[in-house]
Amino acid sequence: MVDQAFVATSHVLGDLFLCHARLQCDARFPWILLIPRRMGLREIEDLTPADRGRLMDEAVLAGEAVRALGEALGRPVEKLNIGALGNITPQLHLHIVGRRSDDSAWPDPVWGHGQKIAYDHDDLDLVIGTARRGLGL
Repeated sequence: MVDQAFVATSHVLGDLFLCHARLQCDARFPWILLIPRRMGLREIEDLTPADRGRLMDEAVLAGEAVRALGEALGRPVEKLNIGALGNITPQLHLHIVGRRSDDSAWPDPVWGHGQKIAYDHDDLDLVIGTARRGLGL
């Protein structure tokens, strides 16, 4: 089960082998969330060694999808940021965020920086489709 905080702030992309993938609702950054589909996880150390490897493989795949999102929007990704914070939403999840030296938060972390900007309808359809293809969904 996905924490309701994710439901309110992201769009469903689909399920990979280990993780449920979601698009973060913030058009300022190409951003995918990976949420392992295992109950009661808070930390990466809570995963089995095999699932840790799967999580890394899926993070690399999500990074490729984030790069494809940047290209589709005409803002190529210069740097991928991957984070597993969980300070507010404790369910284990990874953020895969595409960054550019001209983005609104650069060089600082994206968390707590500025106001989220919603995707407009046309961009949302493009971004979700691009992310799903990039993830092989």
